[in-house]
Amino acid sequence: MPLWPVYTGKNEPHDGITKLPPPPPWRAFDGGPVLGTPAESDDTSATSPDRTHRAETYQATPRTVQLVNAALYLRRPLLVTGPPGTGKSSLAYAVARELGLGPVLRWNITSRSTLHDGLYQYDPLSRLYAAKQTATVVTATSAESSATAGIEDHLRLGPLGTSLLPYARPRALLIDEIDKSDLDLPNDLLNVLEEGQYEIPELVRASRHTPDGRAEVMIDGTDERVPVERGRVRCNAFPFVVLTSNGEREFPPAFLRRCVTLRLRQPDDSQLAGIVRAHLGEPDDYARTLIDRFLSRASGGDLATDQLLNAIYLAGASGLGADSLDDLAEELMPYLSRAPEADAF
Repeated sequence: MPLWPVYTGKNEPHDGITKLPPPPPWRAFDGGPVLGTPAESDDTSATSPDRTHRAETYQATPRTVQLVNAALYLRRPLLVTGPPGTGKSSLAYAVARELGLGPVLRWNITSRSTLHDGLYQYDPLSRLYAAKQTATVVTATSAESSATAGIEDHLRLGPLGTSLLPYARPRALLIDEIDKSDLDLPNDLLNVLEEGQYEIPELVRASRHTPDGRAEVMIDGTDERVPVERGRVRCNAFPFVVLTSNGEREFPPAFLRRCVTLRLRQPDDSQLAGIVRAHLGEPDDYARTLIDRFLSRASGGDLATDQLLNAIYLAGASGLGADSLDDLAEELMPYLSRAPEADAF
């Protein structure tokens, strides 16, 4: 029987992803050979203490749970927008942990990021150097074969390219701060995210000179190798893709149409108390005072929840008096941006 919700937001790992119903006919994929889900320990960079803690303590709202499940059912990317510090990137780690999707693949976007960066990286110079180191006298026939051999040793799939491998269950992919990209990247992503597949031209050419057309290539995050047949990668289970945006730009309608959009807002007092409780335990009287101050200041500009957590932690760990704590808390909660005509604190 289908399961709703698959993602519950309760931070309790389970195997409910196996009860996800079949995709809509227009989102069905059949890539192979099918791969197993990597273990969390396979990618140490994706399982740092900070990321593990955020995954374990993430506080999902009912609306977040609904839209995450919509993205999972529809096999669509989830575009998460909102002010800094509202937990946009933490959501990907929380979902991956609860549903057992393995290490989160992360692609940090800059103004120089291109689709090619996300799919794979190929270093022709290192391959040329390796070829010179092992050069031997070859016949004309074997020269052509030699020119295309060993490409896979100098090629590694990127986070997007790895997520589209034919895994049996979805991989989690975080494309962080997509609004920092140049104007072309969202449009460049359209076809790949719609089709769930891509080609590696260097391997397509090389496959003409190998008996089975198969290459073993390294994947993002580890030195593990996976088979790629004739240079073509096609997913089996569409990945759980989270794209985050701070709302600094508008996206093309065609891009938005292919995403499920979740807009996060600053948490209210009960949500903030729950966040503090998850990270630091039951808030004491002074912590509740800081929560009230945080909320009262929020109308004057953007504040991030981790600023509040820093102030509350320091209040409990430092042993400072109330006067010193008040001054320090103000320094730890500066505005990230000012609201128009905001009054001074």
